[in-house]
Amino acid sequence: MKKHELLVPAGNMECLYQAVQNGCDAVYLACKSFGARKFAQNFSNEEIVEAIRYCHLYGVKVYVTMNTLVKNNEVDDFLKQALFLHKNGVDALIVQDFGMICYLREKYPNLEIHASTQANICSKDVCLLYHRLGVKRVVFARELSLEECDAIDVPIEKEIFVHGALCISYSGCCLMSSMLGGRSGNRGECAGVCRMPFSLKKENSILQKNRYLLSTKELNTTGYVTSLINSNIDSFKIEGRMKGPLYVGFITRLYRRLLYGEDVDLSVEMDSLKTIFNRDFTKGRLFLASDMEMMNQDSPNHRGLRIGKVVKVVGDKVCIQLDKGKSLHQHDAIRFQTDGEGFIVNYLYDEYMKLINASDDICYVGHSSTIKKGDIVYKTQDSLLQKEYMNLSKRKVNVSFIVKAFIGETLQIEIHDGANCFIEQGNIVEKSMNAPISKESIMKQLGKLGDSPFICTSFDVQMDDNIFIPVKHLNEIRRKLVEKLENCRRNVKKEVIDEDVSFDYYEISANESSSAFIHNEEQYLACRTLIDGNLYTNDLKLWKKYHGLDDKIYYSPKRCSYVRNTFFPSLISDYSLSYESSVGNYTLNVMNIYSAYYLRKMGLSTVTLSVELTKGELMEFISLFKEKFGGMNFEILVYGKVENMIIKGNILQLEADCFQYFLIDSKKREFPVYYDGIDTHILNYENINYTDLAFSSFHKRFDFYQETGDEIIKIVKQYD
Repeated sequence: MKKHELLVPAGNMECLYQAVQNGCDAVYLACKSFGARKFAQNFSNEEIVEAIRYCHLYGVKVYVTMNTLVKNNEVDDFLKQALFLHKNGVDALIVQDFGMICYLREKYPNLEIHASTQANICSKDVCLLYHRLGVKRVVFARELSLEECDAIDVPIEKEIFVHGALCISYSGCCLMSSMLGGRSGNRGECAGVCRMPFSLKKENSILQKNRYLLSTKELNTTGYVTSLINSNIDSFKIEGRMKGPLYVGFITRLYRRLLYGEDVDLSVEMDSLKTIFNRDFTKGRLFLASDMEMMNQDSPNHRGLRIGKVVKVVGDKVCIQLDKGKSLHQHDAIRFQTDGEGFIVNYLYDEYMKLINASDDICYVGHSSTIKKGDIVYKTQDSLLQKEYMNLSKRKVNVSFIVKAFIGETLQIEIHDGANCFIEQGNIVEKSMNAPISKESIMKQLGKLGDSPFICTSFDVQMDDNIFIPVKHLNEIRRKLVEKLENCRRNVKKEVIDEDVSFDYYEISANESSSAFIHNEEQYLACRTLIDGNLYTNDLKLWKKYHGLDDKIYYSPKRCSYVRNTFFPSLISDYSLSYESSVGNYTLNVMNIYSAYYLRKMGLSTVTLSVELTKGELMEFISLFKEKFGGMNFEILVYGKVENMIIKGNILQLEADCFQYFLIDSKKREFPVYYDGIDTHILNYENINYTDLAFSSFHKRFDFYQETGDEIIKIVKQYD
């Protein structure tokens, strides 16, 4: 049966200890920079080194997330950090930025690279691309089903998320936080806008008001472990670098037990999990959850485990009737549903108002004046569970000893861990005069491994009868062997190869031009004389009508598609194997000149730069590229609404291809939203409008949404 890796998050050293001691095979964590969870505590360089040595001691791999998009002025620091980690034995880097993936593979060929889920791994095509680049593993988008992941027959390691928080947008495709507050999710600064309340309107009618319309449940596949085990997936990943040590320890231990086939009462375990973190649970797109099964539109926060309800209020006490099978202990935390008030239960009383430590029936706690009869009570922290995970037994590494003790020969003792072997020579073995040592005594002394990470599971003692070996001598040899084995395991490193990377120079002159994205025929007719460059459309009927007559019209295939693109030339929105004179969309997240260079090397002569770059950074980008690599055609979005999110399915239950829907946030900003029959698209509430850029060095890109032909004429003339 295939060996599946259990990969667990660690936001700090305490979480890392819990992950390792509860049975993970690998951890993923981040340095202070370049990680997609910038607001986790994360690790200093000194802590990273300690973490790697600690994990390797237990045979646990360490993957460091360097999965943000990298700006030009950060490239040198990015490479230095990667080299530092490589030299200190990191097992792999998890990377999103395409340019950095390509550069790292050429510069440090012995450094293992995993393509992050933020690289939007949705198809066989992109898996083949990364395989050919020498990437060891891809982390699939959470929108794919297990069957789809399994069916991708590319000789590359496959990793999927099996538990934890879900982004509502395809990872790496969300610009919501960036467009609203300048906090880029692609650069580790996501503000969690999807967890905020929105209203939904169609034309002038409010369909839903102030609900958490984009807030997902937590992924939970504990009920589907048999399917996971029978899959061809290499690594099962748990999300949670912002979560605490108890969460990491509990969820690691739970999945470890399930993967080992232990008998687990999931109803009991789920009750415990709900006290740690609970947004409600979903089997996710991995196991074909429906749109509504994915969503928790009532609350984005930890709700806890329901344990009972308020039956009466007496003075300054509230009486709780606990549900059958539920309990409440002193120092647990509870929350009341109606007003959300929560507190630690420092004082717990029975029906006679006597202080008690625990109850499983009727009990009393203090309260505020807002709590009413009938209110539902949730446990949001379990004090006994916390104590249990503070006192778990330590993880041990199995070792074996081989002893050769023959009279007149040098004592020889070996220690083995399955991969490493160390031998220590002792003194000449003497014949015992009056107190021979037994085989059992030798095994007992060597087996005294104490607080070391090792436990002896087998002995092979080859010896003469009636020999004498001082116990002190055995202890000394054991300590030396343990020290050697510990040092060896802590210092597992690959050879560092640092190549000089040479770059081509392209003698292609960039020309001034303009392009436009259009949605309908009226817009096409307005643009075909106004726009001297390409016209992009996602309307297949429109493209088919005109593409034989007009070589300027390019089809824009659906983003995040499992199906291979067969339309060329086209506006490419996802990384793939074939470009055939196509144009790269801003959704490729080209933020540094190396991403543009490697795309150019693969045949893409024109690319739209990232909309997350400032105007100054855009101009600097083009200048830097020309200086280092020569010519390439760059498009910059100078007008239009950025696509903030692309969401699988129809979570808002919209009419397909209707462009009259808007999401409204708490600041009354209106975001156009539409459903194309497969995915939901959310656009930004306002247009980019760059009329003050020097247009001679790039192509102007206009993205039109519902503008009329007359409106388009007026807009384009502003840029003449």
